[in-house]
Amino acid sequence: MNPQEQLEQRGKFRMTVFEEEYFQGKSCEFTFECQNILDRDFRKIRSIKVENGPWVGYEYPEFQGQQFILEKGDYPGYQAWSGNSSYRTEHMLSFRPIKCANHSDSKITLYECEDFMGRKFEMCEDYPSLQAMGWCSKEVPSIKVNSGAWVGYQFPGYRGYQYIFERDRHQGEYRCYNEYGTQAHTNQIQSMRRIQQ
Repeated sequence: MNPQEQLEQRGKFRMTVFEEEYFQGKSCEFTFECQNILDRDFRKIRSIKVENGPWVGYEYPEFQGQQFILEKGDYPGYQAWSGNSSYRTEHMLSFRPIKCANHSDSKITLYECEDFMGRKFEMCEDYPSLQAMGWCSKEVPSIKVNSGAWVGYQFPGYRGYQYIFERDRHQGEYRCYNEYGTQAHTNQIQSMRRIQQ
């Protein structure tokens, strides 16, 4: 990212991370991505304040492992960002802003087979249960993001593993579940929502 882009982005994205829970210990403010918090002499991130913009946090350096959506607000401990996840991690080691989020203009297409094959369903709204809205399976084998950014959850009610889907990543195309993220071991997605700006 060149210096001009960093200046333009500075007002759109702002997050402060803390080494200990409840906003204690060493802290640092970020307005752009961090590939490895360990490079900043942190041992871990245990609490976060998001002032501007949505972010995605990762369990490991280099944007690897479990993903966590971070929208505007306070996260006093890992429970706040891992939510009702079936897999809990007590720290976060890398993060980046989600630049294409646009809650009022988000559209995504779900496909019943890999490589955008089979029956499809377009969504513009949040769905706490894909099956309740007519999707016949617990699985979503491929996804195309037409606009905006979305978070998919393993279980209904926005619970379980989180997967971030963005228009400006992979050209918005996720041809099979292993493109959902490095922690994706299944194509099970049962709820989805638009990411808040």
